[in-house]
Amino acid sequence: MKKYKIGYTQGVYDMFHIGHLNLINQAKERCEYLIVGVNSDQLVERYKNKTPVICQEDRRTIVANIKAVDQAVIADTLDKTEMLKQLGFDAVFIGDDWKGSERWQKTEEELSRFGVDVVYLAHTPDISSTALRKVKDNRSSTVCAEET
Repeated sequence: MKKYKIGYTQGVYDMFHIGHLNLINQAKERCEYLIVGVNSDQLVERYKNKTPVICQEDRRTIVANIKAVDQAVIADTLDKTEMLKQLGFDAVFIGDDWKGSERWQKTEEELSRFGVDVVYLAHTPDISSTALRKVKDNRSSTVCAEET
């Protein structure tokens, strides 16, 4: 397994769950220094047409306090080349559920020009923020990793 100097991963991290933690921990195993981008409220509203439940600064604070995270930043773009210019990493980590998608194939091509690898990490099955948002009988569904 190749060990990178500076790794980067990015997400909304709204309604933080075990899948988020698993991805962050897997990323940290593969780099010396891990930067985590937390998508800004405005960015989430632009590309998901949703308002995060937890505000961006609270989400950044939560992520910053995870022991595997060396630095947490607010990200105002999904463009990883733009984030590379700002942060200077040598690998981007993303869940393997994105592998083969048009968006990530393009990202791989763009970042390869700068010598940056896109590393796909195992996605935690049966957990997502979307699943957590489902409401049944006026109560949010609960999901526990131990139950899956």
